[in-house]
This record gives sequence, C-alpha cells and structure tokens, in this order.
Amino acid sequence: NDAQKTMGIITMALIAANYHTSSEVPEWVRISAAIAMGLGTSVGGWKIIKTVGGKIMKIRPVNGAAADLSSALVIFSATLLHLPVSTTHVISSSIMGVGAAQRVKGVKWGVAQRI
Repeated sequence: NDAQKTMGIITMALIAANYHTSSEVPEWVRISAAIAMGLGTSVGGWKIIKTVGGKIMKIRPVNGAAADLSSALVIFSATLLHLPVSTTHVISSSIMGVGAAQRVKGVKWGVAQRI
C-alpha cells in the first residue's frame, strides 16, 4: 500500500504537469518505487522492527500471530476497498491492540505515541 500511494502521487503530478496523459502508472515510476521501498527497508527497517517488536510491549508468539492476523485483515480489506493505509501504522496499532487486550499497562504508550 505504501508504494501504491507514492506511485499514485507521482503519476498525478506527471498528469498535472502534462508529462503523462493516461491514468496508468508508468513503468519507470513502478521500478523507482520498488527500489525506494527496498532501500528504505534495508536502511531503516531494522529500527522499525526493533521498536515495534520489542519496545512497545514484550511480544510472545501468540501475540505476534494475533497481531499479524489482524494486520493482514486490515490491509487486505483496505486494499479491496481501494483505501490507502500505512502498513507501519496498521502493524503498530495491531501490536498495541493485542497488548492492551492482554494488559493495558503492558503497553509502553510513550513509545507508541512517538511512532
């Protein structure tokens, strides 16, 4: 979803500037978005995983499975409805929800707020 939002904005900018006439996303925009997502994940992904996976709450396997399932349902539902969502925010929210369902004080809300 994150890459699609970026590709849509770039395509809209190209159309608005009369550099592109159709609503189809140009191939070079798709490739550029894929490269940007890959580089971003390789450079900063570890920090996100560290924060989400350990600093918000202590995740056990059952918590991780529940958070993954709820995240997948939200992301797939948003995709079917053509709604843009941030995967990072959906996953973070799922982890906070799982933690809050177990014990509200078990979630480090200060860390969650900074995300």
